Amino acid sequence: MQLSLEKKVVLISGPAKGMGRAITLAFANEGAHLVLAARDLQAVEPVAQLVLDMGLPCKVQPCDLTLSSDTQALANEALRSFGRIDVLVNVAGGSGPIGKTGWETTPEEFDQIIELNMKGCFNTMRAVLPTMVAQRSGKIVNVGGTFGMRGRAGRMAYSASKWGLRGITKSFALEAGPHNINVNCVAPGMVDGPRFREKVCANMAKTLGISMQEAMLRHAEDYALRRVSTDQDVAHACLFLASDVSRQITGVDLPVDGGWASL
Repeated sequence: MQLSLEKKVVLISGPAKGMGRAITLAFANEGAHLVLAARDLQAVEPVAQLVLDMGLPCKVQPCDLTLSSDTQALANEALRSFGRIDVLVNVAGGSGPIGKTGWETTPEEFDQIIELNMKGCFNTMRAVLPTMVAQRSGKIVNVGGTFGMRGRAGRMAYSASKWGLRGITKSFALEAGPHNINVNCVAPGMVDGPRFREKVCANMAKTLGISMQEAMLRHAEDYALRRVSTDQDVAHACLFLASDVSRQITGVDLPVDGGWASL
């Protein structure tokens, strides 16, 4: 199966580490031309250098996703450098407070995660869609989360932001569909990595008085496949939804969670 992503111009937010890094390198391995958006340019430079070392063009653009002026500058840089925008992958986001009930969550904490996880994606989509509409082609992949499909105690603010992102995704899919543009959402479950180990598992271990290894195993037992997802699992889902292999799929939530949210 050919994904045919070679020389496609792909904008990626949050490319520096974890899922973002894996997704960036996955698109690079397919031969895509990349524009990487990051608030911390120093953090993204090693990833950008890996792409350049592969002989592929890669632009790094400073961008605060919560500022529409920055996301418009991101789209403008992609057009200036490559003349078109084929794919947008919104990876950047935050986790919000962990282990707090809704009534313990402060208004400031709630506003912060809603602005980043929802408004950030809205801003980037709003910036690239006029170009995609003019081209009559484009793919948008938002990285959401399974807590936006089933909810989660102790993660109200994060869950709310990902539920909201689903609504944004589906509405944009209906609006952009007549212009031959697909808009979808990849919904990772727990993904093995520093955030999962150092925050989620550490919090469970402390609360229950168990070891970190036991906490990781307890999470895995929640899933039909009895394993925690990896960054590569999420990256492969993004490649699929960004390619023409998925040409007839739009407005969907694709859980990458080993069987949790939809079972």
